[in-house]
Amino acid sequence: MISLKSIGWNSYFYNQFNEYKESGLIPGRISVEHKERYHVLTEYGELSAEVSGRLLYASENPSDFPKTGDWVAGIYFPDEQKLIIQFVLKRQTIFSRNAAGKKSYEQVIAANIDCLFILQSMDNDFSLRRLERYISTALEGNIKPVIVLTKTDKCIQPDLIIKKAQEVSGDTPVLGISSLNKTGMDGLSEYLKEGITAALVGSSGVGKSTLVNALIGEDVQKTIEVREYDSKGRHTTTSREMFILPGGGILIDTPGMREFQLWSSGDGIEMAFDEIGELAKQCKFSDCTHTCEKGCAVLEAVKNGDIPDDRYRSYLKLQKEISYLDKKDDIDYQLEEKRKWKNIHKGIRRYYKTIEKRKD
Repeated sequence: MISLKSIGWNSYFYNQFNEYKESGLIPGRISVEHKERYHVLTEYGELSAEVSGRLLYASENPSDFPKTGDWVAGIYFPDEQKLIIQFVLKRQTIFSRNAAGKKSYEQVIAANIDCLFILQSMDNDFSLRRLERYISTALEGNIKPVIVLTKTDKCIQPDLIIKKAQEVSGDTPVLGISSLNKTGMDGLSEYLKEGITAALVGSSGVGKSTLVNALIGEDVQKTIEVREYDSKGRHTTTSREMFILPGGGILIDTPGMREFQLWSSGDGIEMAFDEIGELAKQCKFSDCTHTCEKGCAVLEAVKNGDIPDDRYRSYLKLQKEISYLDKKDDIDYQLEEKRKWKNIHKGIRRYYKTIEKRKD
């Protein structure tokens, strides 16, 4: 028997499930997601599952289908140890990206997670700009982000890398660990308590599978050494899978992601770049774009070196990306946005040329 509470069941899902209870459906949580098949954790153990015809035809987008971490309601067939999924319960939190490729649609990475472990290794994989993207998306989804810098055993000065990450982390904790040597692992325990769900995200080769094995205490995930000349790894995790840890926490491992494009808009960027948000309150104009206006407190801070130039540019890039997503189906808006950002980039170039002349 599996206790639903131990795998993340709470009042949020219980209240939703009440309307399905009288129909004889049972609740379960998606632990593994394949193309058309699932594994679901229920009070009757782990069951194989598939979606019903009703759910199949009612789903308009890929994100409507069950994803790892989702709670579902389904018909239980004891003889076959099988579940036919009828409904997906409303998600409490969601971590998504704009799917890689030419087509734009929401790709759900993990659902109903409390904490996001953002993994980067202390080698050529380390990227402040990618950290900013992950942090923004986590905060937008009301998920607690935690930066986990792996392979401290292979880094000569790990403290310097941690310090760099802290320059963009804000209130997000930064941990340095070695899964092989088991150092720094105690810092993760705070986020891996019973009923709490954490997900691992990051590029291939950063050590997600190795960390899963270390936390579980046995080799449940296949690992492959990264190439020494460029620190690139091959995909060892091919599907999103949920694990119940010995200490009671819940961990979702995800395949490595080569790119991470934002999907949802909102306050995530402002929260991730909170120092810019605070300065924006001092701008002369309430609708200041922080690109070329006189009396802009943000530009003044960039000029004085209080905000690093690359961080400022990253902020503008993410704002532009979200602005496009908000109106991606509006052709007139897209043309207007193209003109707008073309003028903004001209203004930025003029601004930096002025600074260079002053230096001369």
